[in-house]
Amino acid sequence: MTPKDFEFAIKITEPMGWGLAQSDFQFMIKLEPEGCFTLFDDFERIGVATTVSYGEVGWFGNLIIRPDKREKGGGSLLVRHALEYLAKKDVKTVGLYSYIDKIPFYTKLGFKRESEFMVLKGKAFASPTSTSLKKATKSDARAIISLDQDCFGGHRRKLLELILSDPDNIGYTFFENNRLLGFVTAKVYDSSADLGPLECEQGQTNIAMSLLKVTLNELKSREVSVCIPKKETAIISLLKEHGFNEAFSVARMLKGSVVSKDCIYLAESLERG
Repeated sequence: MTPKDFEFAIKITEPMGWGLAQSDFQFMIKLEPEGCFTLFDDFERIGVATTVSYGEVGWFGNLIIRPDKREKGGGSLLVRHALEYLAKKDVKTVGLYSYIDKIPFYTKLGFKRESEFMVLKGKAFASPTSTSLKKATKSDARAIISLDQDCFGGHRRKLLELILSDPDNIGYTFFENNRLLGFVTAKVYDSSADLGPLECEQGQTNIAMSLLKVTLNELKSREVSVCIPKKETAIISLLKEHGFNEAFSVARMLKGSVVSKDCIYLAESLERG
């Protein structure tokens, strides 16, 4: 994929309601310049796919084929091409988030269903927080990257540094005895925001709740999207109590061994894990 393909990529994803803009594809290409693909039938664009590599872990993101060109093997071709690319990057495990009705498609390509997530959407709300939190700074990057690698399983330094370096974004941390127990980031746009990743050691639900609340306080009345495991019932209940609704469900699927640790984890995005 090159910038010349962005207009097509946006147009083909619009009917899906993904809300992707040129900046989203610019971000993906900045992360993985050779890992985003456009499928052609002769000289005609018919599909796109995105990937990102994090050391031995890779993530397969957007996949879409033009409606009139579906059911002809283009989707499978793009996935296989992406897997070949990631293998050349020495990726051992590839993850993705699949719509529930697409699980059989990915199962045929060697992916296994690992866990259940839901995407919740609603307006940010204000609520009191009692835990001592501080805004994330550049000096916190090493600790954040280390905790993320422990929870996620891949080395997402290039992603996290891009998020943390953007002054429009939000980040908070919780340290205890100079040890990072949890952090959160949110990517902020004009009237909306994507909250995540949020990560804490297992058993630290109170810290996770405080990180969530302080971020939502700062986001004020923006429309917020959160991708969260269905097992995180306490966080889901809090969000639903304040008007968040489930937009859709997805399954996290893996091709390769499970590398993530059992942490409190809100995804960065569907596209990047």
